[in-house]
Amino acid sequence: MIDTQYTSSFVNRDKRLVIGNWKMNGSMKANAALLADLIEGFKRQAASGTVGVCVPFPYLVQVSDALNNTPISWGAQDVSAQEKGAYTGEVSASMLAEFQSTWVLVGHSERRAMHGETAELVAEKAVAAAKSGLTPVFCVGETLAEREAGQVQAVIAAQLAPLFAVGAELVARTVIAYEPVWAIGTGKTASPEEAQEVHAFIRQALPATAKQVPLLYGGSVKADNAATLFAMDDIDGGLIGGASLVANDFLTIARA
Repeated sequence: MIDTQYTSSFVNRDKRLVIGNWKMNGSMKANAALLADLIEGFKRQAASGTVGVCVPFPYLVQVSDALNNTPISWGAQDVSAQEKGAYTGEVSASMLAEFQSTWVLVGHSERRAMHGETAELVAEKAVAAAKSGLTPVFCVGETLAEREAGQVQAVIAAQLAPLFAVGAELVARTVIAYEPVWAIGTGKTASPEEAQEVHAFIRQALPATAKQVPLLYGGSVKADNAATLFAMDDIDGGLIGGASLVANDFLTIARA
C-alpha cells in the first residue's frame, strides 16, 4: 500500500505556467550569467504567469541562493521513489525540499527511454515528491512510430494509468506535461491543433476533482511559436528545453 499523506498544495490553471528544463547543461559561471539575465529581465517586465527552472542536482544551492526572493521558482529534474537508505546515487524528495524546491520532473521521456523507467515507477516518484511538499511535473508522450500507428491516446492513457490509480488527491497536486518524444530536441513541433487534441484528451481523462491541473506542452517550444501554442484552450504553458538556456528566448516564452 502506498502512503498517500501529501503535503504539497493543490495546483490549478489560473495562471500560465512555464518551466525550464536545463537537462544536463550548465556550469557555475554560465548559470550565474543566465540567472542574472533572467532576474533582470523579469524586473523590467514580469511574466503574466508562474515561471520556474528545473536544474541538475549540483546546482540547486547556486540556483536557490540566486533566485530567493525573486519571481522565479526552481526544482530538480528527477527524484527517487525511496525516502532514504542504501540507494547509491539517488536523491530523495526530502533532500530536494531542503533547497526550497517547488518542482520536480518525473517520467521525462529521456528517463523512460535511457533508464527504463516504467509508468508504475514514475507514479511512485510522483507520490514521493508530493509527500515532501514538491509539485511533480508528470511527463507523458508518444514516439513517432506510436503516433504514425494511431496509438497516441492509448500510449498516453497507459502512462497516466498508474498515477490515476493512486487517486485523485495526488493528481490534483500534479502538473502534467505532454511532450511528444519525436518533438524533443529535434526542432520539430506538434502543430497547435495536434497538441491541443492530446491536451483535450488528457483533460477529459482527469478525475473530476482534478480537471483544473495545469497541462503543459513540451517539445521544441521556441520564442516564435510559444504564443500560438499557449493560445490553445487546454495548453496552460510549457516545459521548455533548449530555449530555457537562452535568457532572451526564455523570457519571451514566459511572457507569451
